Amino acid sequence: MCSRAWTWRRTEHSWTNRRPASGLGRHEGPPRHNVGVPLRPPAGIPVSGVLANGAHPGGTAERTRRTGPSRIGGCVPRTRRDDPGTRHCCASWVPAPPIIVPARPLSVGARHPSLPPMSIPHILWVDDEIDLLRSHVMFLEEKDYDVSTVANGADAVDLVQQRPFDVVLLDEQMPGMEGLEVLDAIKDERPTLPVVLVTKSEEEDLMEAALGNRISDYLTKPVNPSQILLTCKRLLEQSQIRKEALSQEYLQSFNRISQKLRGALSPHEWIDLYQTLVEYDLELTDDEGARQVFQDQFEEANREFGGFVEEHYPEWMARVDEAPGNDRPVLSHEVVPEFVLPETGEEPVVFFVIDCLRYDQWLEIAELLRPHYTVDTDFYISILPTATPYARNAIFGGMLPVDLVDRFPKAWQTGEESEHSRNQYEDALLRHQLDQHHRDDLSIRYDKLITSEDGQQLAQDAANLTQHDLSAVVVNFIDILAHSRSESDVLKELAPDEEAYRALTRTWFEHSWLLDMLQALSNTDCTVVLTSDHGAVRSLQSTKVIGDRETSTALRYKYGSNLKCDEDDAIFVREPERFGLPSYGMNTTYLLAKQDYYFVYPTNFHHYENLYRDTLQHGGASMQEMILPVATLRPRGSS
Repeated sequence: MCSRAWTWRRTEHSWTNRRPASGLGRHEGPPRHNVGVPLRPPAGIPVSGVLANGAHPGGTAERTRRTGPSRIGGCVPRTRRDDPGTRHCCASWVPAPPIIVPARPLSVGARHPSLPPMSIPHILWVDDEIDLLRSHVMFLEEKDYDVSTVANGADAVDLVQQRPFDVVLLDEQMPGMEGLEVLDAIKDERPTLPVVLVTKSEEEDLMEAALGNRISDYLTKPVNPSQILLTCKRLLEQSQIRKEALSQEYLQSFNRISQKLRGALSPHEWIDLYQTLVEYDLELTDDEGARQVFQDQFEEANREFGGFVEEHYPEWMARVDEAPGNDRPVLSHEVVPEFVLPETGEEPVVFFVIDCLRYDQWLEIAELLRPHYTVDTDFYISILPTATPYARNAIFGGMLPVDLVDRFPKAWQTGEESEHSRNQYEDALLRHQLDQHHRDDLSIRYDKLITSEDGQQLAQDAANLTQHDLSAVVVNFIDILAHSRSESDVLKELAPDEEAYRALTRTWFEHSWLLDMLQALSNTDCTVVLTSDHGAVRSLQSTKVIGDRETSTALRYKYGSNLKCDEDDAIFVREPERFGLPSYGMNTTYLLAKQDYYFVYPTNFHHYENLYRDTLQHGGASMQEMILPVATLRPRGSS
């Protein structure tokens, strides 16, 4: 069957037919208004893709939970995620991926003819006698390996910082930086990069030192080209096998995760599930089929999480005077007493709050910190709205917004949505919180780092942070990065998806003053506690909102009078006090967006829908915005 063959896909209500795409975003075959016509798949035609609810075809189709009648009856029109200019009535419709059915089955392990060729592996060979190994290098290049060579350790470290490599071949004895010293530096930059140590000696103490620094293998000189080739192939195949095994592991756990989503999860079970999903998100990068199934399931999880928060958040607020437990998580206003104050005492504590840092971004950063710290990661759930004026003030004040307005009215008299105007009193709020916990004996310091110059200046004197019992440092760069991506076409091009956004965060951190500061602190006797005030979500679905001129302007949350929107897309807060929120008038209502929705007014709807689509926003109720890491870092290099 040729590439023009029809593909068939099960939606919630019917089988639909589509012709495969011949190019990115371009569809051939029947006009779009034919999509959704009930049809029965002809005999012998294979079913492609997965069910709209993420399950594989062949079993009993489940109804997707998102679908349902609107308040005026019928299906709610939705903007298709892959084509904002097209609307459809079936909320569970998703396009089937292209499929080419070969004339005969592929052999086990063979690559599909429609798939791109495997990328060329990149090897870095570090040896002070590299000129004598040219024949070895040529042999690897003839086997379709790309080999870069350097003759000293310093150049090797520089090259690892600049380019991605798949394997490093490292000579153990070199002038200048010796092999083990280079190994340490490479692992600081790329902890997961496989390194093969090439040595003239097999002394036991040398091998123990090398293995302790996480080498992947070692070879004894003299080496021949076949040895090098087989070692590289084995390491690269191990990586590919691990990726394939991970895809299989996820597909096998798909039903287990789906079953959990249909059950009644506790807050801690939601945190565990989110951890699992983020770990799969980081690892499932090369299997497009498993990736699509995962994305569908992640969306389903966020949909269920929004309903969970809507149902249980008022209960958490009603029990806020009780200690956190199985039925109520640690919330924003409890971060300092739960995670920071218990660390104070014998050693100074440095408390970092990185604005808008998500858990997946933290995992990228944590990998770079593990050579310097032991890392223990816990979690808390942000209060609503997941926006800086609410969430970060709650962290520093130890109070919910409704109480903070009463006790610190000045903090709420300035412009309503400014990221900074309502956070001018964090130093005073922290001191007040310490008084409330009878810890006014602690000497404290507070720094807010908005510009790069602020950070560089503090990094130069990082040791001064340990001269106080408690130093609090607010870092705004990640929040600035999120907003800048929303406003800059260049940054959108650099970070078009979640994977690229994480990579951009990691690249910044690798070369940042913040890493310099944390490395300097790792050489002191202190404890570092690092957390975030809220996360962010890529806003991909618009929902129409109606409000008056006094309505707030944020895209993921609104407050004002007589607000209206589709109740499936947002949490309606008609009694702000039940959500721990202040009222600004007789009929104050809050709207908190679920999943990845963002609010758009009816006036010039399509213009603003397109303007804000695929921007990083916060303020709503999604796992990425609410489930946040709290890491306790203990220096490895301190006494």
